[in-house]
Parts: sequence; structure tokens; C-alpha cells
Amino acid sequence: MSKLYLIPTPIGNLKDITLRALEILGSVDLILAEDTRQTKKLLNHYSISTPLQSHHMFNEHKSVESICSKILEGNTIALVSDAGTPGISDPGFLLVRTCIEKKIPVETLPGATALIPALVNSGLPCDRFCFEGFLPPKKGRTKRMAALAFESRTMVFYESPFRLIKALNELAEILGPDRNASVSRELSKMFEENVRGSLSFLSEYYTNKPPKGEIVIVIAGKKD
Repeated sequence: MSKLYLIPTPIGNLKDITLRALEILGSVDLILAEDTRQTKKLLNHYSISTPLQSHHMFNEHKSVESICSKILEGNTIALVSDAGTPGISDPGFLLVRTCIEKKIPVETLPGATALIPALVNSGLPCDRFCFEGFLPPKKGRTKRMAALAFESRTMVFYESPFRLIKALNELAEILGPDRNASVSRELSKMFEENVRGSLSFLSEYYTNKPPKGEIVIVIAGKKD
């Protein structure tokens, strides 16, 4: 039966893909990729030759109808992002919603995502947490942070290495410089790093050691 598969891909270490994910990527009619060049590296590593088509935030609004038409015509399609699970701070939501509206079966495989290992590795409470994704780069950034000032759950953010110090300083100003936090960088890769401490400590640490790579910030919630 034709359907849409959402396939998590490794966030760093290529061995972190599941056997089922590889099986499906090798059997579908088409793979939609956020960056075909990045996905091609993964497919080549596992000798998968399934055709690729670009599907990213800049073209997804124009392409969802044609993709759904292909599935309705009998094709089975997989969607992947550059790393992690599609739809989590990556393209995917719009296509899934449209497929559901058209009664097209959607199946999402369990697998890699950066937020869970960063959360568990932080040492902060992870029984209840909220995922905020990327903070707005400009408009609405301060407002979003201020809205979290009284959040009691552990908070998880994605951030660019180029904005990390700015984010830590702004969060320290709004949440308090002594708020406990953790920064995870390059998870599952050779130079993985997890640094824990107060927001002010983390800001000073990365000011002296400019960060590189993919970054997850985990911050303790406000205590009662």
C-alpha cells in the first residue's frame, strides 16, 4: 500500500540508523531530502540507490500537492531531513498534515533526534520537559524568552553556534545567571562535548572557547 514514511537519520554517527530505516530507504520509490547532497552521503555509505528529490523549507509549500499526487498514484515515498527526525525543527509538518487531510497513510519510524540524548545527558530533571526548538533569531526573541521565565519544566532549545553566546547571555538576563543548564555539542560525533553549569558559567566558557557544530541547550525549570 502506498504511503508516506518519515525516516529519522543519524545526527552524526552513521551507525545510529536502524535496520528498518535502511530497509525502507532501499525499497521506497522516492526519497524526499532536505539536502540531497547530505542524504546522498548516507545512501552511498549503505549502497542505497533510491532516487532523491529535494524537499526543504523553501519549496515545500509548492511541492506538497505534487508529492501527495504521486502517493495517490501508487508510489511509496520516504521523507528525511539532514539529521534527526523530520518535522522536529525541520521540514515535515506541512506534508504530514496534507497527507492526513487527503487520507494518505503516514508512518513515522522511531530513531535519532538530538533533543533526547542532550536532555538525558544534562543531569537535569527529564520526567517533564518542554521543547522550544530554535529561538527566533530576531523578531519575538525576547518575548519568547520572557514567556518562559516561570516555566517549571526543564527546557530544551536548539541553537546555532554563531548565536550560542548571545542566547546564553540573554537567557541569563531573563532567567537568572545562576540557573542551571547544559550545552551539548556535536552529539554522537568524534568531538562530542557536554558542558554543565550555570548560564553565566556557560557563557564565559564558550566566550573563551568559541563553539562549532550542532548545539542543544538544556535549562532547568524555575523552582517553586
